[in-house]
Amino acid sequence: MEQNKYYRITAYYPQDDFCFIVDSNGMFEKLWQFSSYLIQKGIKVIEVSRLEDIIDINIEPAQEDKDHFLLRATADGKPEYVEQAINGTSYKAIKVADKLYVPNKEAK
Repeated sequence: MEQNKYYRITAYYPQDDFCFIVDSNGMFEKLWQFSSYLIQKGIKVIEVSRLEDIIDINIEPAQEDKDHFLLRATADGKPEYVEQAINGTSYKAIKVADKLYVPNKEAK
C-alpha cells in the first residue's frame, strides 16, 4: 500500500449539523486537493492528516481506491476531542460516533 497518498479528514457539515471521518487512499494526489474538495461542498474541515502522522485506535486503513474516498464514521453534531492514553503517553484524539484516532502523533 502506497502510504504517501493516504489522507484522513475529520469534518463538520454545519448545514445539517453532523460530522464525519473520511479517508482517501489514492483518489487525491495532494492533501490540499482533498481538503479543497470538501470545502467547496460547504464542509468545515476540522482535522487533516497523512496516514504516517496518525495513530489509529479503532479504524483500519482502507485499501487503495483511486475513484472513491471512504466514509469511516458519522455522528450528529461536532466531533469530540478526548484524551487517549497509548503505551503510557497521553494523546489528543478525535472521536466521531465510536471511531477514534489520533490525528497527529507528534502533538501530545
